[in-house]
Amino acid sequence: MSGQAKTVLVTGIAGFIGFHLARLLKAAGHSVIGLDDLNHYYDPTLKVARLAQLQIHLPDTEESEIFFVPGEIPFYRADICNRNVWERIALDHKIDIVVHLAAQAGVRYSLENPDVYVHSNVDGFLQVLEYVRHQTGVRLLYASSSSVYGKNAKIPFSTSDRVDEPVSLYAATKRANELMAFTYHNLYGIPVTGLRFFTVYGPWGRPDMAYFDFTNRILSGQPIRVFNNGNMYRDFTYVEDICKAIERMIGREDAAFWQNRLFNIGNNAPVRLLDMIEVLEKTLGREAAKEFLPIQPGDVERTWADVSDLESEIGYRPATAIQDGLKAFVDWYRGYYHVS
Repeated sequence: MSGQAKTVLVTGIAGFIGFHLARLLKAAGHSVIGLDDLNHYYDPTLKVARLAQLQIHLPDTEESEIFFVPGEIPFYRADICNRNVWERIALDHKIDIVVHLAAQAGVRYSLENPDVYVHSNVDGFLQVLEYVRHQTGVRLLYASSSSVYGKNAKIPFSTSDRVDEPVSLYAATKRANELMAFTYHNLYGIPVTGLRFFTVYGPWGRPDMAYFDFTNRILSGQPIRVFNNGNMYRDFTYVEDICKAIERMIGREDAAFWQNRLFNIGNNAPVRLLDMIEVLEKTLGREAAKEFLPIQPGDVERTWADVSDLESEIGYRPATAIQDGLKAFVDWYRGYYHVS
């Protein structure tokens, strides 16, 4: 464990990264509290299954706007925009660090449902900032995204690069989070650090993500949709690598680390989409039927993380190879969905 044991509030604990992080933090000896609204962006049964892995068992009825489940990991089911849940958490617990992962994810979904992104990613983040502002000694780690780099042509992407050309509303809301965090740090001195995640993948992932959707389609005999004719490059980053980096940050006590810093968390090794598909085909033992399509609105052709700051600050960098990460995912997928 990095440093002394902390009490950590994880928003989005039923989500992909939140679940993995909570499991790692508990194993490392930290106390964890969870918050999630269990929305229906994708099948909530997967979220409930993640919670069950954390020994959070929901009752059959959840009628109230704030539903609390006691246990080793106390859990609040509520919308992060609900100010009442933050007031209750403040009364119930002494939090050391908030790791804010709850957000409306997905680039393409934002083209059809923009109001959901503003509600969750902007209004929700405001409530997080207000909570941290009014609590003594609470630090904030929050998830941003590689999507903020938008149309940047310079690679690899560095946190010193300009980020004023987002190409999706999702990216714009994540950049808004960074600006809001800067403002609250500047006005109120809140200790805060932002994390730009690069294409996180692995077991228990989100069904809307490409590698998950491809696996489902390949195993069910359906063609996969390959955008930009497969000439997209993504800095695929294994979920456990992300969580190990966060766990190290949680142990940081020095004030300088919490002065509104931004860090890329990526594998520093972009992989072409067609090459990822080839690895997945070999792992599954099946060839995919491919439907080649043009690039979609809101997509970028390449992401690539410069993680030199991350390595120098916390002595760690993600390094899981795509072959190993996809094998771990496929093994989980076959077991969870009972497919051969």
